[in-house]
Amino acid sequence: MEKLYQLLEEEYEEMVEIRRYLHQHPELSFQEVKTPKYIAEFHEKLGHEVRTGVGGRGVVATLKGGKLGPTVALRADFDALPIQEENDVPYKSKVDGIMHACGHDGHTATLLGLAKVLNRMKEDLQGTVVFIHQHAEEVPPGGAIDMIKDGCLDGVDVIFGTHLWATCPLGEIGYRTGPFMAAPDRFDIKIQGYGGHGSQPEFTKDSIVIAGQLINNLQQIVSRRVSPLDTAVVSVCSIEAKNPYNIIADTVSMTGTVRTFKEDVREFVEKEIDRVTKGTCLVSDADYTYTYTRGYPATVNHKEETEFLAQVAKMAPAVDSVKEYPPQMGGEDFSYYLQHVKGTFFFTGAQKADRESSYPHHHPKFDIDEKALLIAAQVLGAATIEYMKKHS
Repeated sequence: MEKLYQLLEEEYEEMVEIRRYLHQHPELSFQEVKTPKYIAEFHEKLGHEVRTGVGGRGVVATLKGGKLGPTVALRADFDALPIQEENDVPYKSKVDGIMHACGHDGHTATLLGLAKVLNRMKEDLQGTVVFIHQHAEEVPPGGAIDMIKDGCLDGVDVIFGTHLWATCPLGEIGYRTGPFMAAPDRFDIKIQGYGGHGSQPEFTKDSIVIAGQLINNLQQIVSRRVSPLDTAVVSVCSIEAKNPYNIIADTVSMTGTVRTFKEDVREFVEKEIDRVTKGTCLVSDADYTYTYTRGYPATVNHKEETEFLAQVAKMAPAVDSVKEYPPQMGGEDFSYYLQHVKGTFFFTGAQKADRESSYPHHHPKFDIDEKALLIAAQVLGAATIEYMKKHS
């Protein structure tokens, strides 16, 4: 283990260089071309067995240790977001309108740096390491499900993954057994009223008024229809009805998100939105269309592997604290891996020292403290080695 930590320290500067290069050259979900090529070439130079185009644009590299043992998978995503970067840094995105605003550049740099170190230790490894570099985490249906169908988990005994978390203190590891991240779904509603002149509302069916009533009615789903012991979010995040100032809107389009952990609650909310919309429109004699699009399932960590990870994380020299976190309402398609093999997904604190310059994920000024790359690599590396020793 000491050798692992020492070699990671030696590779830290290269990890930073990789992260900054990827940050300057971001690619959107399902449009990644140069990034998977960069990743594949990195592993090929190390002599790893490499598969490209896995599930579409994913890359899977395999490192076989010198001794027999279990197969451990480590996953990092590499897609960016359609956001114009506002940071004034030397490694600012060179692609207009696209930036790594969620830390996936850091995830990839962490895994590549760790891959290089484990390669240097391969004769002592008691098993096999599968490096899963996943495309398209940000946009459902995501890249994970197709990579799994294409065999990325074949022969894998356990999987570990982390997310660099910019709103959590540097040096802190956040874990949770059971449901950790929510199922992120989308709904679209179009209200069809009957437009007309603003001076003659009696001849119209005002879709904007109906939409306003619907927004209020939808809030009662969580507050009055879902048990307080369960968790759910229903948010209308977009509403559009463009018209001249004196015209009552004929139609209104609304888009929103639903977040849940339990499948029965998820199904209930989906049906309730339809029922509440139908009732609201019925009162005003209006029509509507409703579409509910399911995102990723909830991310549910396995108990034994999560408790194991929490103990291993305490061994890492750069880790200051290991805490059990409350459930998070964000979504993550790491959930699909956990439906097929045992494992856990955890947060690595990456908050910048100057908290005033710290911004949340998906913000145009998002950035991380790059020391988090080393911390994440230490924990993932330690988990890999310790799991192999324990199960060989």
